[in-house]
Amino acid sequence: MIRFKGRVRSLGLPGAVLLFAVGTGVILRARRTLMRELRQLRRVAAAAQNAVLRPLPPRIGGLDVAAAQVSAEHGAAIGGDLYEVLATEHGVRAVMGDVRGHGIGAFGTVAAVLGCFRDAAYDEADLGGVLRRLERALDRHLRQEHPGSVAEEFVTLLLVEIRAGGEMVALNCGHPWPYRLSGTRVEQLAPADPYPPLGVFPLPAVPATVALGHLPPGDALFLYTDGAQDARDAHGRFFPLPFVLASVAREEPLAPQAVLRGVQSALVDHSQGTPADDIALLVLRNEGFMPPGVRGPARTTTHPQPTTHL
Repeated sequence: MIRFKGRVRSLGLPGAVLLFAVGTGVILRARRTLMRELRQLRRVAAAAQNAVLRPLPPRIGGLDVAAAQVSAEHGAAIGGDLYEVLATEHGVRAVMGDVRGHGIGAFGTVAAVLGCFRDAAYDEADLGGVLRRLERALDRHLRQEHPGSVAEEFVTLLLVEIRAGGEMVALNCGHPWPYRLSGTRVEQLAPADPYPPLGVFPLPAVPATVALGHLPPGDALFLYTDGAQDARDAHGRFFPLPFVLASVAREEPLAPQAVLRGVQSALVDHSQGTPADDIALLVLRNEGFMPPGVRGPARTTTHPQPTTHL
């Protein structure tokens, strides 16, 4: 080290400046390379997220639809929340779920649950059959991917079926109940205690659906993950979700995208940046249903809306 310092001194000022410039150039090139690789990784993550958590079209089976998702990991597009909406011969079926944890570690479970739902929602005549399929798919996934910690992994899940005429039934596994927006009225639909989250205890042999009432034309159903209601401000106060929904309904037309924009804006202001947990939001507004027994495709438009990433 002493000899090296002596050599630097022997270079004189011009040589020292040259050495500094060369070192700086090397560092800048390395930084640019790392930034390029980081941008590429983020593009890959966003592509993977869009392939699994596919963008929803603005209209599905007589419902106007809008969705938004935000990851708790700063700069990441991947999260542990999931949702899907499908038009089937049994009605429009929606799922909203929240995998334990967040980020890349939860992404495989999101893919397993959504992949199963996209088949089971069409094949099973009742929601109980869909839920049992999801339970088996989750169990297989956890035993393959997390054999040492199966008992620690779980998914909260809400299944909703909206039938022709607006009748709604649901199955809930440890998930927040949805809100119904009717003009300026906001009502949380909580008809029964939920089952435990999937993966915690075995489900009953025949899970019993519960009635959520009706969704008349013009009304909207708001589904969300608990990251929304649990978001805290700088003073530790929880996000006032019912109050914000009522405010949005008063100030905006009850259109799904307008509802999402209002809630998103309030969440950003409340959290002052990235939230502590992943958040997913889904709005379904009744604009008239298909006749009973008519099976509609999962994607009813050639112009899908991009999933909003906060």
